[in-house]
Amino acid sequence: QVQLVESGGGLVQPGGSLTLSCAASGFTFSSSPMNWYRQAPGKEREWVAGISSAGGSTNYAGSVKGRFTISRDNAQNTVYLQMNSLKPDDTAVYYCKARAWGTEYWGQGTQVTVSS
Repeated sequence: QVQLVESGGGLVQPGGSLTLSCAASGFTFSSSPMNWYRQAPGKEREWVAGISSAGGSTNYAGSVKGRFTISRDNAQNTVYLQMNSLKPDDTAVYYCKARAWGTEYWGQGTQVTVSS
C-alpha cells in the first residue's frame, strides 16, 4: 500500500533552518509529482510547494518563495523541503502528498514550531 512518512520537524528559533523529508513507498515514486502542504492551528491546510516527477520543475506559495526549496531523490523515493529564514508564521504541521492511480495520498505530518 502507499505510504508517506514525513520526518525532520522540530522546534527552531526564528531565522533558523530545518529540512523535512518524506519517504515514499508503494507506488512508482518517479512518476508522481509531489507536494508539501501545511496546516497551522485553527487554519485550513495550505499548499506550500510542488515538484514535478523528474524534479525539473518546482513551484512555491508566495509566502515561502525565496526561503523554502523543494527537491527530490527518485533513487531514494524521497522528497525534501529545505526551510530557511523560518518565521513564527511557519509554525504548522507539514504534510507531503502524492497522487497515484488517480488517488491522493497523505503522510501523517511532522510538526514544525518556530519560536524563541
